[in-house]
Amino acid sequence: MDTKDFWKLIDDARTLVVDPADAEAVAERVAALLAERPADEILTAQQLLWDLMATSYRAPLWAAAYTINGGCSDDGFDYFRGWLIAQGREVFERVVADPDALAGLPVVRAAAAEGADLECEDVLGVAWDAYREATGEELPQDAFTIDYPDLDPEWDFDFDDAERVALRLPGLDALYG
Repeated sequence: MDTKDFWKLIDDARTLVVDPADAEAVAERVAALLAERPADEILTAQQLLWDLMATSYRAPLWAAAYTINGGCSDDGFDYFRGWLIAQGREVFERVVADPDALAGLPVVRAAAAEGADLECEDVLGVAWDAYREATGEELPQDAFTIDYPDLDPEWDFDFDDAERVALRLPGLDALYG
């Protein structure tokens, strides 16, 4: 399994659920599809997932998650990025490159109108669930590494500073401000 295969797994899961905006349903389907694969592919998927989590570990995206969810702890940022992965490769890559692009997504606009948070902890456990289902054992603790980059120091400010956030994320500010 490589990154392309991982994203195909996400896309396949999205097509098999009633509502692809339902990240929990997508996560459940991803785990089921992954459980049909050999154990070594499940382990590779776990590393690929955390590589994507590292790729998306960016202060501008954290500020966007903070704006959307009305605050965002360390764990909350993980769950937000889990939700983002469940949206598929095209959305993930676009939003990581430009977090303000979230403002144009229908699912984000609907969440803003409803006052709903966007997060999905379940995505972070898809390989754990699949491995347990496929092997009857727990995924080995040392089966993957997490290597987060340093956050951008230009974004090292309190995300409650509405003026600074508005200047950097004008689309989200217009939607949530």
